[in-house]
Amino acid sequence: MLSQTLTGPSKVSNGSLSALRGGNLGDGIFSELHGRFYEQAYQGNLYSIGCQPATTAAPTPLSASTILLTASAQPIVGIWNPLPSAVNAVILQATLVDVINNVTSVAPGSFVWAASIGNTALSAGLAPFNRKTLSNNGSQVKAFSLSTASLLTGLTNNLVIFDAAEFNVASGLLTNTVAASTPTPSVSGVQNFDGNLIVPPGGVLALLNTVSSTTHSVTARLLWEEVPV
Repeated sequence: MLSQTLTGPSKVSNGSLSALRGGNLGDGIFSELHGRFYEQAYQGNLYSIGCQPATTAAPTPLSASTILLTASAQPIVGIWNPLPSAVNAVILQATLVDVINNVTSVAPGSFVWAASIGNTALSAGLAPFNRKTLSNNGSQVKAFSLSTASLLTGLTNNLVIFDAAEFNVASGLLTNTVAASTPTPSVSGVQNFDGNLIVPPGGVLALLNTVSSTTHSVTARLLWEEVPV
């Protein structure tokens, strides 16, 4: 079947039918009308969970539970897609800021992604933030955040580390965070999944670190779209 396009620009009024645009080399011309996440947000299917500062003074410190792979684990950020849900949680993006909060810093290892499947009875979890309505409702997924102390209580199968998170770690060396002339070291990063990671019903996804440390504090965000299975 031959697909024909209209070469060159055209001006079309609202409600009118028009042909797709083509270039002089027979190529199709397509433009981005909005930002890449706009359609998902406008349809009300875009959600996030944040690990925001516990106070206005400082972000949330890591802890011994942010390295665990059991039901006692505390994800920096994470989600559980309950088995009764009718959606896949399609991961789009994650961000993290790591800040040294002490004069003597113990490096938290590396940041990693861990997952578990077949989970039916997690008892904790938070209502994710709806990126359209600016309210915490509408999601079929439960979320976890270090800043709200939400453990993976009721986890059926232990987490398994499957990938490195693309976030740098602030230096673990002796650091002066008191002198005004020496700013507190911090690093930040963004990991764009763009849909290459899916959390199916029963699945858990968690962002963790690998070495117990309380001398690093973090802020983070996990962004996903909920797509009918």
